[in-house]
Amino acid sequence: MKAHGTWPTWIVLVIAFAFSSLGAAQTQDEESEEATQWFTADELNEGLGDVPDEINRMSPREAIRSFLELTEEEDYKGAAHLLNLSELSPEEQQERGHVLARQLAEVFRRGEWLSASNLSGRQDAVIEDTTGENPLAGDPRRDIELASLQADGEAYDIRLGRYRVEDEDPIWLIMPGSVASIPLLYDEYGPSMVEEYIPDRFKTTFGFLMVWEWIAVPAFLLLIVLMGWGIYTFVGLMARWLPSGAISIFAARIKGPMSLIAMSLVTQMLLEYVVSFSAVAMTTFRVLLITVMAWGVGTIALRLLDTIMLRMARRLVGEIDDTKPKDERRLLTTLYAVRRAVILVMVSAVTIYVLSQIQLFETLGLSLLASASVLAVLVGIAGQTVLGNILSSLQLSLAKPIRIGDLVIFEDEWCYVEGIFYTFIRLRVWDDRRIVVPVTYFVSRPFQNLSVKSAKMYRSMELILHLSTDIALLRKKFLEYAKMEDSVIEHHKLLCYATGQTATTLVITCYFVASDPMSGWTAEMNIREKLLTFIREEHPDWWPRDVMVISHQDIARAEGTKPHKTIMGTSSEKNASDSEPRKEV
Repeated sequence: MKAHGTWPTWIVLVIAFAFSSLGAAQTQDEESEEATQWFTADELNEGLGDVPDEINRMSPREAIRSFLELTEEEDYKGAAHLLNLSELSPEEQQERGHVLARQLAEVFRRGEWLSASNLSGRQDAVIEDTTGENPLAGDPRRDIELASLQADGEAYDIRLGRYRVEDEDPIWLIMPGSVASIPLLYDEYGPSMVEEYIPDRFKTTFGFLMVWEWIAVPAFLLLIVLMGWGIYTFVGLMARWLPSGAISIFAARIKGPMSLIAMSLVTQMLLEYVVSFSAVAMTTFRVLLITVMAWGVGTIALRLLDTIMLRMARRLVGEIDDTKPKDERRLLTTLYAVRRAVILVMVSAVTIYVLSQIQLFETLGLSLLASASVLAVLVGIAGQTVLGNILSSLQLSLAKPIRIGDLVIFEDEWCYVEGIFYTFIRLRVWDDRRIVVPVTYFVSRPFQNLSVKSAKMYRSMELILHLSTDIALLRKKFLEYAKMEDSVIEHHKLLCYATGQTATTLVITCYFVASDPMSGWTAEMNIREKLLTFIREEHPDWWPRDVMVISHQDIARAEGTKPHKTIMGTSSEKNASDSEPRKEV
């Protein structure tokens, strides 16, 4: 009975324990959820007094908008309420709060152009993404980054945090760590020494620049342009003073890049130590300086390669062709490939560096990744021809089916490969015409490379002569004339045979090996002319001629015959003619 009566007590204890555990877990979950939504604080900026009614700190957008409006009106004491000064004592908050607010406003104005419209308007700063591609979408945030600035080689973030004091509504303030870095950032991005002498009436804001900046920026640009023109002229004079040759050519071709690099360096030095502008102007100048500097260095590298190629071409005696050594032609082809690689690397490096400097990767990284497939399709459609030519050009550079100076037969034209570029190939025809062919079109058509292994080639020459031609004598003369030609090589391969026959003629074909195709063509013409001259002067009876058979006697040797004209007569005359010898006409 006693043991049986204890069961209700145990049941009550178990139920009570379960409810207490559930309540404790729920309390912990609520506290954990609140910890991810805001920072808790016992008090905030007690040394600044009451917060003005016009200040709205409920969302990141409204907080920064209030800060910018107050600092534009030079109400820095009111703007100090947007800073979390908890690391300062109440007395220091009152003394330094407005100073820190003014310094932060200058940092925003000169170091990072900040727009409140780009910030979240929600109190919990949740990222709203209907596509679901952002992994942080839907989660509340208790701190966000406003800007990341460099000072003394170190990066400093200016962050906005959400704070709650007891049961009050959470508010958004500049976080204490960011407040501590304001003086250092102000020393880096604050007013320059020139601005100390500018009257206050010119420091008022007009549009997105101050009044004095509208005057100083054009004057600043004019000064830089004049300095660049001076450098351009000086380098041009130096190119004239230098002895003629590759060095003077190189100096003359780098006048523009050198002037731009000098302009960039001087501009950067002036912006660093003499004068500074608002964030809009500074951001624009920074991007331009980075782009100009990278472009100038890359262009000088290209000019150096071009000068090396020009010097090689001159050393190879003018226009390079397949008579030049294969190693030299391969080296020149490699230099063209290196030139294209330098262009590709330069453009890619400049693009990546500029984008990284203006922090597009941080602000647009997710969007770029989300739209990568769409961009790939658009680029593939719009730039299909250009990309195809570039890839084909790289293929030619690696596989080297043709080299600079190779002799090719392309669409029935004898051409030398004069240049291989990104999107086209320049061919020099034997009569000095130039054919510019897109790379993809060239590689998709069959062509003959007469210089792929060696420049030498077999050539054949045909002569059509009479059946009575003395082939042995003609062969002897061919060997004699062929050996007289400098471009005919490998004399043991000289051949001359009768390769065809008709009722009245012989086809005599002569073969020889030439050192290169074009010289072989010239040698063929010379040998043909000499053989024709020999036949005309020594054996005119070898010329082919039409034959009319008027008898059955064989006259293949044409002995004792004279050409005459046969006139058709009567039947008796025809019968009489049958007894006469056969004549040739």
